[in-house]
Amino acid sequence: MHTVLTRIESIRGNVITIRAQNVHYLETAIVHTQYGNSLASVIKIMNDEVSLQVFMGGRGISTGDQVSFTKGYVTTSFSKNLLGRVFNGIGKPRDTGPSLDENLIDIRIPPVNPVTRIIPHNMIRTGIPMIDIFNTLVESQKIPVFSISGEPYNQLLARLALQAEVDIIILGGI
Repeated sequence: MHTVLTRIESIRGNVITIRAQNVHYLETAIVHTQYGNSLASVIKIMNDEVSLQVFMGGRGISTGDQVSFTKGYVTTSFSKNLLGRVFNGIGKPRDTGPSLDENLIDIRIPPVNPVTRIIPHNMIRTGIPMIDIFNTLVESQKIPVFSISGEPYNQLLARLALQAEVDIIILGGI
């Protein structure tokens, strides 16, 4: 880990600005606060002014806090140990399952060029007529489920997971 710490100049939402040199685009940083550490990623470099996106948001961060750079990039494990696990917002397991420190892959990817994208064509049958007819799902597609408190969205998600003719379903919630 890089040991040089730098002071935060400004905070705008989940983006903080610092003065630093010898950092790289998308490099991972650690924001050291009185409440603990948060991971961040370099999203803009202009001379020695560096903007970082804090993964856990800007709440609790002050200009008196410090930032250190890891000289690395965000990675995640790619193994069967991911199946059936529960993760927090930055991809760390919330359970006591097997460790995820083998077969680490870099998850920095360039944006998809829509011209070269392969158009999905394999339909996923969910067994729910309103989805299969009016909002047909295809492989690798995301389906947003919006709900308010008290609505039975858990039953809908469970039905999707049980009836969909697929090998793996990934559910994420915000």
